[in-house]
Amino acid sequence: MRRDDDVHALVETVLGDGPGLRKVRAVARLISLVESDSPALREVARALAGRAGRAHIVGLTGSPGVGKSTSTSALVRALRAAGKTVGVLAVDPSSPFSGGALLGDRVRMSEHATDPGVIIRSMASRGHLGGLAAAAPQALRVLDAAGCDVILVETVGVGQSEVEVAGLADTSLVLLAPGMGDGIQAAKAGILEIGDLFCINKADRDGAATTRRELRAMLSLTERPDGAWKPPIVLTVATAGTGIDEVVARLDEHRAYLESSGQGRRRRLARARREIEAIVLGEVTRRFAVTSHGARLDVLAADVLGGGTDPYTAAEAVLDEIAAAAQADEI
Repeated sequence: MRRDDDVHALVETVLGDGPGLRKVRAVARLISLVESDSPALREVARALAGRAGRAHIVGLTGSPGVGKSTSTSALVRALRAAGKTVGVLAVDPSSPFSGGALLGDRVRMSEHATDPGVIIRSMASRGHLGGLAAAAPQALRVLDAAGCDVILVETVGVGQSEVEVAGLADTSLVLLAPGMGDGIQAAKAGILEIGDLFCINKADRDGAATTRRELRAMLSLTERPDGAWKPPIVLTVATAGTGIDEVVARLDEHRAYLESSGQGRRRRLARARREIEAIVLGEVTRRFAVTSHGARLDVLAADVLGGGTDPYTAAEAVLDEIAAAAQADEI
């Protein structure tokens, strides 16, 4: 890490009062440390501990072509008009050559680039399943600590695996569009279960009313406990800003519900647990790979390929070796 990338100086800037270009740059540099899995990542996490947890994290998901980026930009505009500071984490598909973000959402949302109350960051998914970069939880913590009132997470359009956004967001906003077979696709993808708010975008097209009727019928078949949140359906035309104010109002209603029902805390506890589990598993895998035990995998893989054993037995052997190594303080 370069000397001018002093973590404490960056954190102090991020935690400073009020928006500004200096803060935006500090946020960008901290997220770069997070994304590159810098050795300073632990220091960043320690410095930000207790500083996050105030922002409303909204995940936007949906099939390709429904207008996620346009809707995100329209939401930013409406939220800024309401006086809220906004963070945007746009997770792009990765370039197979550089590993970097391929679509460049910052270019598509260029109208907000000069607004000091908006922080936009694109991250490469790097092949991570679910459309979310592995570093996304840490990046969200940086944006949260920077004082963003709302953080919008726009995921790549990868279809059924996009339900992972529900585990990262306080509120999951599912975008559909008429004439794209989204009703059937939503049922297949399990999106009906994860959606807290549904938006039928491009509602000026034929079939919007039919799509809403079909979606409402499918939602009515979903069993929900008494007093549970009932996901509303909003018709929008993001390019014209139509229906966006209603979306913002519904998001505020859902946040109030999360706070009053205790669901918000439960979701965040589950999120923290998953994050800890992911770090533990990643660290165990890394330590196992860099020791002599890593070579054992090649032997076991050859044995499985040759029919000498099955994958489950091989996996049990690996787990036994990990346990023995941990007991001997080898990993």
